[in-house]
Amino acid sequence: MNKETEAIDRMKYVQIMRSLREDTDMTQQQIADYLGTSQTMYARYERGANEIPVHHLIRLCALFNVTAGQLLGMESLQRQEETKTS
Repeated sequence: MNKETEAIDRMKYVQIMRSLREDTDMTQQQIADYLGTSQTMYARYERGANEIPVHHLIRLCALFNVTAGQLLGMESLQRQEETKTS
């Protein structure tokens, strides 16, 4: 993977993180508290300035009820509860 592709992939998952947070009307501080980190650090994850640790990724998947593939933009973003009711 070249640097350009890596940057595009990173932008995809940070956009998804922000979208999921905004769709649930949660603040960065609320997410940071849930993850056990600071709001500043979570904001850095959401901007793509820092890579999100795997343990935070797992917790976000549980919080938003999505798979890691969905959060990372590798699968279409359809929440699991929507899938169950379809």
